[in-house]
Amino acid sequence: MAESESGQDKTEDPTDKRKKDSREKGEIARSKELNTLAVMMAGAGGLLIFGGALAQALLELMRLNFSLSREVLLDERSMGIFLLNSGKIALLASQPVLLLLLLAALIGPISLGGWLFATGSLAPKFSRMNPLSGLKRMFSMHALTELLKALAKFFVVLIVALVVLMFDRDDLLAIAHEPLELAIIHSVQVVGWSTLWMALGLLLIAAVDVPIQLYQSKQKLMMTKQEVRDEYKDSEGRPEVKQRVRQLQREMAQRRMMAAVPEADVVITNPTHYAVALKYDAEKGGAPILLAKGSDFLALKIREIATRHQIQLLESPALARSIYYSTEVEQEIPAGLYLAVAQVLAYVYQIRQYRAGKGKRPDPLKDLPIPSDLRRDS
Repeated sequence: MAESESGQDKTEDPTDKRKKDSREKGEIARSKELNTLAVMMAGAGGLLIFGGALAQALLELMRLNFSLSREVLLDERSMGIFLLNSGKIALLASQPVLLLLLLAALIGPISLGGWLFATGSLAPKFSRMNPLSGLKRMFSMHALTELLKALAKFFVVLIVALVVLMFDRDDLLAIAHEPLELAIIHSVQVVGWSTLWMALGLLLIAAVDVPIQLYQSKQKLMMTKQEVRDEYKDSEGRPEVKQRVRQLQREMAQRRMMAAVPEADVVITNPTHYAVALKYDAEKGGAPILLAKGSDFLALKIREIATRHQIQLLESPALARSIYYSTEVEQEIPAGLYLAVAQVLAYVYQIRQYRAGKGKRPDPLKDLPIPSDLRRDS
């Protein structure tokens, strides 16, 4: 069982965040044996598929460079021309095999862990320059494992090579008695098949190494219970910080709400426990909007601001509770309260006319029409 530096057992599977951070650092499972196998298989396949064309190119190079006329040998400039022509022929002939090797070198690492380009891996790590750390790595369990894998790979390749040489002994001896052109083609085929069999021998090493690398990679990412809790707190936010943020958000919302009270047309009260401030814009149309609402201390503050700015206060406990519980700040009142609020706004308009000396004092409002589904008992 893995144990952390703090002494706690790493019994928890890695979280998604832990895996993501590990990938960003370039710490993912990689198998050098799998990469070696992919490159060798590609090289053997390239020799078997394109070996004939490669042998023909070798023959052409030999004819070009070993059948020179006297004039060419005496011309100093011909050396460069022949070198360029030879390089062109060799490059074109080996290009398919080189492309296969390049693809194998890319696909091998991607097949285990996926594509990854981590800039953090390029940064210098001065801890690797510490001689003591280097000695510790040299005599670690990981170094012993790599040594055993190297020895196993050496013996597997050696045994496969001896078996291949034993079976290809007649072909290799026959090459010496074949014409040059046929001998070159035959040699390329023998090398291709020999490489393929040795690559298949490495298949056993890769089949053992890949699960080991996956297991070791997972063990490095394993977490203690405390690490899981700490990561959850960091990702979700610590409770005390989140509580403080919510408190600040409430205070900011309350300040904006109180700043909007002077724009209200009427403040309807409970009269002491609830207060709601409404505004109706006849030019924009629509329903009246709730500018502010509050209970107890907030209700008192709304009434104080309304009194200071000469906003009409109206006592209607049932309507105040209905609006408080059914409508959010800066939202329109529900359709069921249109008629009751319309009567309130009409009453407020008549009060303003009366105070301006343009009408008689209106009768107090009684029994406002509030639907039963919107009523809230005290």
